[in-house]
Amino acid sequence: MRTLKDILYGVGISAVSGSTAVMVNNICFDSRKIGMDDIFVAIKGTLTDGHQFIDIAIAAGAKAIVCEELPEKMINEITYVQVDSGNKAMAIMASNFYGNPSKNLKLVGVTGTNGKTTVSSLLYQLFKKAGFKVGLLSTIKILVDDKVYPTSHTTPDALTINSYLKLMNDAGVEYCFMEVSSHGIHQRRTDGLVFEGAIFTNLSHDHLDYHHSFAEYRNIKKELFDNLPKKAFALTNIDDKNGLFMLQNTKAKKHTYALKSYANYRAQILENQFHGQLLKIEENEVWSRLIGDFNAYNMLAIYATADILGLEKLEILRLLSELENVDGRFQYYISKQKVTAIVDYAHTPDALKNVLETINSLRTGNENVITVVGCGGDRDKSKRPLMGHIASSLSNKVVLTSDNPRSESPTAIMAEMEAGVEPQNVQKIVSIENRGQAIKTACMMAAPNDIILIAGKGHETYQETMGTRIDFDDFKIVKDLLNGLNK
Repeated sequence: MRTLKDILYGVGISAVSGSTAVMVNNICFDSRKIGMDDIFVAIKGTLTDGHQFIDIAIAAGAKAIVCEELPEKMINEITYVQVDSGNKAMAIMASNFYGNPSKNLKLVGVTGTNGKTTVSSLLYQLFKKAGFKVGLLSTIKILVDDKVYPTSHTTPDALTINSYLKLMNDAGVEYCFMEVSSHGIHQRRTDGLVFEGAIFTNLSHDHLDYHHSFAEYRNIKKELFDNLPKKAFALTNIDDKNGLFMLQNTKAKKHTYALKSYANYRAQILENQFHGQLLKIEENEVWSRLIGDFNAYNMLAIYATADILGLEKLEILRLLSELENVDGRFQYYISKQKVTAIVDYAHTPDALKNVLETINSLRTGNENVITVVGCGGDRDKSKRPLMGHIASSLSNKVVLTSDNPRSESPTAIMAEMEAGVEPQNVQKIVSIENRGQAIKTACMMAAPNDIILIAGKGHETYQETMGTRIDFDDFKIVKDLLNGLNK
């Protein structure tokens, strides 16, 4: 147990009613999980307001309430703390509660629209191969050295982040690489963390259902760099038009990387094949198993980060050549009939365009590219016509289908995608609501040497519809289907 006063250190407090010298057991923002002598933090969320559950939390045993608005009726035995932001307060409290674990390791945040998972996961791989104890906080999984934990959000809540960082401290982890989403920054989940550095990959159309405008989305990403300490590093892709914008107000040491522009770290693609690509980084050649321009940027960001963190350059290049692709990121399988199936998380217009352009740059022109793609429900609707336009422009055939429709009608989502298809490409399109049937149809369409791209879900092993999740793994399904066709 800790004193409430210690846990509140550094929190901007407006008013206090009661004693902060009381001993408390835990911090909680879900009234259903409150235990005796816990602190309840009332968070104003997008769907519910935690202030409505203060009485329930007290009845369940809460000893202290942290809230933005003090209740009209207050109980004498309870300590009430008024703060400007419940989210920010909880993040700082979580860090204090777990002993400020981010100070005891080198925490590197990776942000951007595309590439966060690949860069953070491969940095984990590289540093692990270099002999360090490493942690990973990513979309795909959380890793505390060798121990794997499941995850469901790009940036978990502040309590979860700090609890895992504490586990990393206990395990002797030296480096942790963490995906940092715009949602996480906006909801203050990363406040209270001490970053050794931050990486910006790129910025394109995404999450405009949440952020309302591209400028707001961009500015929230920038906050990660604005808040870096002076001793930290800030690494940015200056081939992206927003790259230098990220560095404008940072106090951290600035570093840049690029394929096309003058930068601190530069790379050139010498060869590109389905099995990998040959890169030239700082006058040295290195073979990478990851293909495409977008992965050349990812590999360069990884190289630059490892160099900044003090690894020897030739050792970094050797380790780069050993890195294996991340699940659901240009993950491919070639059947006995020579049909290539590629599963990729591409769920934004820019990511889908990058993957299809990479495929088209590698093909001979005699094979067909068959794309299976959908758009998630209850998410940014404005990108749906763009996804339809890109898929139909850069593929020979397109199967529009479901992709976690959630509470929306899959048929309506597909219709919005179809709205972006130009008249000359309409004949390429077929819409099949059932994702399993859509993948099966693509497999039946494919002739030897054809390429099937299944985009949007990548590593996900579920399909979410009307509040329920069923097991669904794109890669396993397409592999089984192609093996079945072989027989």
